[in-house]
Amino acid sequence: MTLQIYNTLTRKKENFNAVEKKKMKMYVCGMTVYSDAHIGHARTYFAFDMIRRYFEFKGYKVTYVQNITDVDDKIIAAANKEGVNALEYSARFTDRCLKDLDNLGIRRADIYPKASETIPEMIDMIKDIVEKGYGYESDGDVYFSVEKFEDYGKLSGQKLEDLMSGARIDPGENKRNPFDFALWKKSKPGEPTWDSPWGPGRPGWHIECSTMSSKYLGLPFDIHGGGMDLRFPHHENEIAQAEAATGGAFANYWMHIGLLTVNGEKMSKSLGNIINVKDLLLKWDPEIIRFFFAQAHYRSPPDFSEKALENTEKGLTRIHRLKERLEELCKDIDSIESIKKEKLTDDERKFLQIIEDFKAKFENAMDDDFNTPEAVATIYDFVNASNKCVEDCSNPNQNICKYGLQTLLEFGKILTLFQPKKGTDDAIFVKKLQLLIGKYGKETDDEDLDNLMKIMLTLRQEARKRKDWIIADNIRNELREIGFEIQDTADGSVWRKI
Repeated sequence: MTLQIYNTLTRKKENFNAVEKKKMKMYVCGMTVYSDAHIGHARTYFAFDMIRRYFEFKGYKVTYVQNITDVDDKIIAAANKEGVNALEYSARFTDRCLKDLDNLGIRRADIYPKASETIPEMIDMIKDIVEKGYGYESDGDVYFSVEKFEDYGKLSGQKLEDLMSGARIDPGENKRNPFDFALWKKSKPGEPTWDSPWGPGRPGWHIECSTMSSKYLGLPFDIHGGGMDLRFPHHENEIAQAEAATGGAFANYWMHIGLLTVNGEKMSKSLGNIINVKDLLLKWDPEIIRFFFAQAHYRSPPDFSEKALENTEKGLTRIHRLKERLEELCKDIDSIESIKKEKLTDDERKFLQIIEDFKAKFENAMDDDFNTPEAVATIYDFVNASNKCVEDCSNPNQNICKYGLQTLLEFGKILTLFQPKKGTDDAIFVKKLQLLIGKYGKETDDEDLDNLMKIMLTLRQEARKRKDWIIADNIRNELREIGFEIQDTADGSVWRKI
């Protein structure tokens, strides 16, 4: 089956045809870094990590660009409130946000251009837009004239005349049309500014992505993606800017990720239901969170809840048990020898066929617009069928078990499963230990890891002295769950990170 992608631009599934043979160039709108990464970010960047992984599985060389918006009204407001430089503020949150996604197990993009580092290229694109009659300067601001761009609305399917009905120009704006949007904003007190042909100022939001994608991927490139909420006006405006400036096509395929809800409600600050990644990781293993995302199609709106994660954990446990079972069954061989079907027993041929069917069904699901719910279903089917085959065979063929294991690992990797456990930020360990100490009746705001572990070891030692073996064992087990191993020695208990 040929890989098909639902293209928001054409509103249908299309066969994927790369601009360059066996290369895939993808640009995804990144974070505006004024606060910590939340589960909505995680949902989007998981999806594109999975899409990148599948293209790699198919043999494509992938170039994945994800921008960082470090110049923005929200960043400026937050920095001014804190009394710090806006670029210093955004640099701090850039590091924090990317680290949050690292801890969640989402692979980084290949390139992370920053808006503040691409200003000269933005100015050049704005100059091209103005020179070609699509933009105009007004009292130090520069606007894009949407009426001049005939294809405006082609991505969202909206007509300009309908959009303009009831639209108005806000006070302080000097644009000719309510739907004209800013390419360049003249400087205001308390804002970072750069020199330009129109005077000191800073770029508008939309021009950033048109410029950075063009600079790092060339035009046209293959895939442009982001959250569903960016389709209009951000992505619509990106197309208008890039195509007006260059006269050519911008991106061939547009992919939009369904917006996550929390317990059936839209995630928003007003509802107080925004969940930061670092807080979620205090309770849940990153693989469980990622697998929860995988069970929903990227275009659908998954509903986040604790119950959903509990169910995800149960399913993931079944998959890991099969993995461990196959590892044990083929532990005596390093590689697969040639499997000769004519020498196999009926049960062995059946198991081999189950593996081949699994491979075909998984790829067919992923080729159908990255249908991860169907792909996950094929994994569960494989788990059930494999367990039955292994139980029916008194002495399972090690080569076939190895083949099944490798297939499971290969496809699991596409869905971001089976990643090696890696170190967690000490800040996350600290928070987990503080919560655990509180559970056992003590409160502390100490943020030193060694001191917190001394408190936990003391609590355990006190439990052992009063022969409360249940509490002592619980402390050991709970510490292990959050990443610490306790060893009892003649000189007392010692700990280490797992």
